[in-house]
Amino acid sequence: MSEMITAELVDLDLSAETKEAAARLLAERMVALGRVTDLEGFLADVAAREAQMPTGLDGGIGIPHCRSTHVTEPTLAFGRSAQGIDFGAPDGPADLVFLIAAPAGADEDHLTILSSLARQLMDAEFTSALRAVEDAGRAAALIRGEASVSAEEPAAGEPTAGGLAADEPAPVGDPAPGETVPGETFKIVAVTSCPTGIAHTYMAAESLENAGREAGVELVVETQGSAGFTRLDPAVIAAADAVIFAHDVPVRDKDRFSGKPTVDVGVKAGISRPAELIAEVRGKAARGEMSSGAPSPVEAAGDEGDGYGTKLRKWLMSGVSYMVPFVAAGGLLIALGFAIGGYEINEAKSVVDHFIWTEAASWAALFFQVGGLAFGFLVPVLAGYIAYGMADRPGLVPGFVGGAVAVTINAGFLGGLVAGLIAGATVMAIQKVRIPAVLRGIMPVVVIPLISSAVVGFLMFLVVGEPIASLQRALTDWLQSLDGSNAVILGVILGLMMCFDLGGPLNKVAYAFAVGGLGANATDGNLKVMAAVMAAGMVPPLAMALATTVRGKLFTKTERENGKAAWVLGASFITEGAIPFAAADPLRVIPASMAGGAVTGALSMGFGATLQAPHGGIFVVPLIGQPLLYLVAVMAGTCVSAGLVILLKGMRKPAATGTAAPAPAEVAPVAVKETVSV
Repeated sequence: MSEMITAELVDLDLSAETKEAAARLLAERMVALGRVTDLEGFLADVAAREAQMPTGLDGGIGIPHCRSTHVTEPTLAFGRSAQGIDFGAPDGPADLVFLIAAPAGADEDHLTILSSLARQLMDAEFTSALRAVEDAGRAAALIRGEASVSAEEPAAGEPTAGGLAADEPAPVGDPAPGETVPGETFKIVAVTSCPTGIAHTYMAAESLENAGREAGVELVVETQGSAGFTRLDPAVIAAADAVIFAHDVPVRDKDRFSGKPTVDVGVKAGISRPAELIAEVRGKAARGEMSSGAPSPVEAAGDEGDGYGTKLRKWLMSGVSYMVPFVAAGGLLIALGFAIGGYEINEAKSVVDHFIWTEAASWAALFFQVGGLAFGFLVPVLAGYIAYGMADRPGLVPGFVGGAVAVTINAGFLGGLVAGLIAGATVMAIQKVRIPAVLRGIMPVVVIPLISSAVVGFLMFLVVGEPIASLQRALTDWLQSLDGSNAVILGVILGLMMCFDLGGPLNKVAYAFAVGGLGANATDGNLKVMAAVMAAGMVPPLAMALATTVRGKLFTKTERENGKAAWVLGASFITEGAIPFAAADPLRVIPASMAGGAVTGALSMGFGATLQAPHGGIFVVPLIGQPLLYLVAVMAGTCVSAGLVILLKGMRKPAATGTAAPAPAEVAPVAVKETVSV
């Protein structure tokens, strides 16, 4: 294995003006050394990571980084810019740029080196030395830890400014506790994590440790990074007075920290304002607050600056995302039962009382009945995980209880939505009450579930449940009565919703509306809605695949590769297959997709196509009513969207070279889940 960074990977006069250009110049050095095999593919992965969260840090540092299949070995390139480059940091442009490239299967040792670099970036002496160095080789040696930050290098075995021997590797794993002060020391445990687990995770840990020492508290950090993580000793957690979570991915085994005052923020806050976080969590402990009372930015519902509408959308998305696998399993089993045993299979006896191994009808009844049971969880799971999105784990019990009540009173999908919101709001209200320290341990397992379930049950049974059930019945009757122009209009609306955000909140609302009407008692109107929703959802990826085939020169090389995969994704009803195209050129791709989706939705409803299965794309065509006309609707919308996107892309001004202008950004192909994604 070669050195992670060499003089050839250092540019002390980085001439780029944008972060994309900076990444390209540094990546070209990696390509020249054989560290990156596909420049455009690697840059697409870098852009996708940058889209998750800007990589600029206070102090003039930019750290674009990603894992990529186009990287042969862990590599680091360093550039220094005289004018500065905007990487989205609050305090302005970055003059020190580190491009970190990790293979998709990077080994732990090299990820450890990268995490060690992230910690060094929190050292002012280290960054000052990089700003002053004039030789590329010495800059590489500084970053590798083979040269000291002072003018004179220590000999091998002598301690460096960081306290390590020059030939000794950087420390790895959980940091030691911060310095203590005489008397009773305030103890804090913290967890840091970021999407790739390479840089921000360890920078936040270093920043929190430094701030803890300055504040005179004992602070221990668990870094949940790509190199794995070692769980904090349960005794350390038990002795802690408070908890800080600085993360952008879910904290693993989070319930270990239940019952303590908590501050829950994004990982960048752990880097940029650690002293504030320590002061905040100490204040909560002094007031006896058990938790933040605010939703988690990851498992829950939005950051501090989000408006109520944004938070509500995230809460609903949390419930829908957990509901979808039940939809896939239950709906497809029900559809399989119908396919084998016919529609009269819903009248079959229980397989517990009657099952003959050699009879197809018995197997059909088994599939149908298991699918029906799975479908029975839809509303409780929806409500439970909406509440979870609002209030974390304490919201699960009242959420599931409220969802079960919604099923009992026939309030359906709408009842589940309301039950989840009520449950989450109730738990959040209870969490804001000041609790004596002696009661904190039983709050999550006894008090909160008891009180919140009682409140939710009362409200759903006696206050809001019946009005919602009446609305649900009226909606079902309306769907049953749809015909002619009314059905076509509904198809247009559903088609527009499915294609507006390509798997986002609006898409999920339309999909949830459709699957909420399926099951053993689904009406003809419900089945038409399901057919229109799936048909429209197939259009965007199929249209992009067709457009890249017909007019490939309008698209970049990466988009043409994405187009090949989009054929399969679209045929499988995975709308997210169009996201790479929309991310690169939203003003052309999204309107074109919506137009095609509206056409398909209208035609599907007009043709009277029906669908019992909630997913499957072309693979469930035998289960579709009016299958040939259904396929005509899908093809018509695909052609409309493809034609529009080709027309819109062809109208843009060509670049000076006379070639088609590149898309503003490229995004890596979408990772497709094996369960279901619409």
